[in-house]
Amino acid sequence: MRKTLYLKFVLAYFIFGVFAFITVATFVPSMTREQLVREKAENLYSEAELIAENYASGLYTSETSLEEVKTQLDALAIYLDSVIRIINPSGRLVLDTETPINVEDVVVIENFDPTVTRGSYYTVDRFFDNYDTNVLSVFAPIASNFKVKGYVVIICDMAEIEASCNNLVNISYITLVILFLLSGIILIFFTEMVYMPLRKITYATEQYASGNMHYEFQVESEDEIGYLAACLNYMASEIARSEDDQKKFVANVSHDFRSPLTSIRGYLEAMLDGTIPPEMREKYLNIVLNETERLTKLTNSLLTLNNLNTRGMLLDKTDFDIHQVIRRIAATFEGSCRQKSISIEAILCGDKMYVHADMEKIQQVLYNLLDNAIKFSHHNSVIKIETSEKKNKVFVSVKDTGIGIPKEDLKLIWDRFYKSDLSRGKDKKGTGLGLSIVKEIINAHGEHINVISTEGEGSEFIFSLPQSDIDEEED
Repeated sequence: MRKTLYLKFVLAYFIFGVFAFITVATFVPSMTREQLVREKAENLYSEAELIAENYASGLYTSETSLEEVKTQLDALAIYLDSVIRIINPSGRLVLDTETPINVEDVVVIENFDPTVTRGSYYTVDRFFDNYDTNVLSVFAPIASNFKVKGYVVIICDMAEIEASCNNLVNISYITLVILFLLSGIILIFFTEMVYMPLRKITYATEQYASGNMHYEFQVESEDEIGYLAACLNYMASEIARSEDDQKKFVANVSHDFRSPLTSIRGYLEAMLDGTIPPEMREKYLNIVLNETERLTKLTNSLLTLNNLNTRGMLLDKTDFDIHQVIRRIAATFEGSCRQKSISIEAILCGDKMYVHADMEKIQQVLYNLLDNAIKFSHHNSVIKIETSEKKNKVFVSVKDTGIGIPKEDLKLIWDRFYKSDLSRGKDKKGTGLGLSIVKEIINAHGEHINVISTEGEGSEFIFSLPQSDIDEEED
């Protein structure tokens, strides 16, 4: 497209100009000439009828002399710039404004035939070979007592009509040239507003096709082309970000797998070569076991994320009591809370609250949020789980008073494997995937999750779920 579209448009532009010129040259001269002849003939025929009624008819009734009519017609011929003749049906010339009156010299127009007009009132020819070039002739009959006595013939030279026709045709040609030049503005407009942006877009797509997703271009336009360019830029940036995330993901997975594997291999090699004495092996086997548990947890988290990405909309939604799920999940952390002297306080709006969601997935969301809250809370602190109801939505809040999240990290906590600098020291066994899983699950439900956190004071995670239509009393 980049190599041919502009050439095709320019070629179409010149083809249009050539065909326009051919059309004007072919049809305009003949049409203009015909129109001018018709208009001239109409004017002359009107004059011929007046002459036939007012002057020529008196010749045949002896009411007017030939000299009087000749005087009137000579003046009128000068005014019309034409030749006026009165001719008998036999072809005998009665009066001619070009010659003086001579009754003794009889002039007969050979082959005179008033029907030569063939149903019209004018003809363009040599007037029965009386002229060397074509002339315009109009015929008006002179009638007396319901009988044609003769004809008034007005003859006009075609030179004047041809000159007028040529002038009008020249104006048509000049107008055509001006329009052709002005239409070049369309070509310039097309070049600047369509072709050049298309070239930028085409080159950008070539760059993206070759793998350069970081290529950026600008199209200053607010029409569909500008929107297309903006969408293409956005698409490329999203693909580039996805590729960067993928590379980061692979690097993080490699790092998180390499660390425990290195530890396991190192301890096993130390046992085999005797560096670790037999009486110490139990201790290090427990360390190896913990590392394998860490690998298992990481693998399960990756599988969970993969399933959410590939089958995120395939949720097993049911109606269940979210308060019962909260109590059950909180009970599973009794041992962890006892070790850090942490208490979990549930502030629930009512005894039961039914939601429509995937219960297993929501259990995982609550487990991950509580696990993080306990992990990053101080000793002798309180974790609050609160529910509220608003506009057919149930909002669940998990709030701790732990180390909090720095402001610059709030937008990054949902990224896979991300750990803030504050959390790294306390989350030795974490995979950095917990919040990513939470985000994916809530998004799969078509809901939202938000975080409010202040560094050093704690964090609060709030997510929403659709409220069920089941009446609580039916349970």
